[in-house]
Amino acid sequence: MATATVENYVKQLYLLQEQREDPEDLVPVGELAKVIGVVPGTATTMVRTLSEAGLARHEPWSGVRLTDNGRNLALRILRRHRMVELFLVKIMEFDWADVHDEAEELEHVVSEKLVTKMEEMLDHPKVDLHGDPIPDSSGLVVERTLTPLNEGSTGIWYRVGRISHGDENFLNFIQQNGLSPGEILRIRERNDQAGILTLKTASQDSATLALSMAEKIQVEVADP
Repeated sequence: MATATVENYVKQLYLLQEQREDPEDLVPVGELAKVIGVVPGTATTMVRTLSEAGLARHEPWSGVRLTDNGRNLALRILRRHRMVELFLVKIMEFDWADVHDEAEELEHVVSEKLVTKMEEMLDHPKVDLHGDPIPDSSGLVVERTLTPLNEGSTGIWYRVGRISHGDENFLNFIQQNGLSPGEILRIRERNDQAGILTLKTASQDSATLALSMAEKIQVEVADP
């Protein structure tokens, strides 16, 4: 059974690979160390451990990437984490901005039986609070094509698909202004000189959003 430390490394390595144009590209160990919050030497030692366990392939001086076994483990961890976050908010009524740290702890201890029960109570969700996909029990992930809102066009209706993880103030702003995943919006006006978008949302007829914030909101075209 993998330790919490091993699971953290595998999860973060998976997320770093997913950010690349080609998920098969090697991730520099220094980049992984920065995300984990350790010095490169510590990360290198753990990467060797992952390699010996058959969870990763390490090429010295080049980087590391997950094996199929490592990817499967990462998907199980993400399934636990994202289901727990959603359960804490939807069922236990935790505040959205407070659940990440709780899920970080619980993802290492909840059983698949408990996660499956949560899934049933939540009516089999496909995405979590942020719009990130929740792998199913077999590790299948639903792929979507999303575009940053700051790259959107005026007059087109969009559905919010995903919110990049941000601080508490940003997440509260998203909730208060009808920008949560699943919400429908339209870009009414774009002012590149001022660096803002004017939006129409379900809760506001005219909401102003900085382009730097809009970059953290990913959308897909939707019918109004």
